[in-house]
Amino acid sequence: MKLSRLSCLLMATLCSAPALTAPVVTVYSADGLHDGNNSWYQNQFNEFTQQTGIKVQYVESGSGAIVERLAKERTNPQADVLVTIPPFIQRAATSKLLAEFTPDAATTIPNSTKYYTPIVNNYLTFIYNDKLLKAPPKNWDSLLDSRFKNKLQYSTPGQAGDGTAVMLQVFHNFGSKQAGLDYLGKLQANNVGPSASTGKLTALVNKGELYVANGDLQMNLSQMERNPNVKIFWPEDKQGQRSTLILPYVVGLVEGGPETENGKKLINFLLSQQSQSRVSELSWGIPVRTDITPTDEKYRTTIKTMEGVKSWQPNWDEVAVALSDDIARWHKATESE
Repeated sequence: MKLSRLSCLLMATLCSAPALTAPVVTVYSADGLHDGNNSWYQNQFNEFTQQTGIKVQYVESGSGAIVERLAKERTNPQADVLVTIPPFIQRAATSKLLAEFTPDAATTIPNSTKYYTPIVNNYLTFIYNDKLLKAPPKNWDSLLDSRFKNKLQYSTPGQAGDGTAVMLQVFHNFGSKQAGLDYLGKLQANNVGPSASTGKLTALVNKGELYVANGDLQMNLSQMERNPNVKIFWPEDKQGQRSTLILPYVVGLVEGGPETENGKKLINFLLSQQSQSRVSELSWGIPVRTDITPTDEKYRTTIKTMEGVKSWQPNWDEVAVALSDDIARWHKATESE
């Protein structure tokens, strides 16, 4: 039986039409997990697409900036999944930017809530150039030395999550907000100036434009592969104890996102045993599931790096509420110096 000319034209059109119907999940994320070639994000996004046919669009910015962008789009959400760090994930939840969603793996992940779930464990760090400094600064008072004038920088609290963590770590080590603010006022004399991005500071330390900066463990370990002059340290407090703030990447489902159901599928995929078991191998992260203990060399290096460092965690809900006041007080303290 011969096909009509119209039928042939219709079939040709269908066969030649580009595949534009595949769904796309949009992820808004803080930086860090996409660093380097074949990062955990890129590897797992590709795997997710292969298994489901759902594509992933990735948008990256600073921890606070990515939540601000989401807030500006409140009436017309463009993202489906948000990944950022405390206290910005808590701010997103209290601002009603996140939908209720309990991932399949939530029972194996500590500190999961009905609005967000940790996705990769991480910690606050500091970095120094070990070619220009014979040893890292020993304690917080060491950072006040005049040799660090215009050679020290930490990302801006309130804009960068790691910078906010620095402020909280100083409060913790000095025993109170006021004592911490007094110290930060003194430290400002050496600080180069504001920085909305923590990730960009690593290259400056590697080149020697900075001697010292702040960072986070996962990101710094990943960046050190391309920045060989950079090493990690933690300043001692007055008792000689080194400590660090627990600072996980946390994921949430965006309220009213265009691809809500597929966003749920991606979150479940990234929290699956298969995906979590590769986070250290691919991106130096620490899996959040209690039923996974990696055996790869990068995981062992990460754990060894943390030896002798005591980790702690604030009440992030309280921090999120007090953050605006704390930032205002920080500005006042630093501007007065």
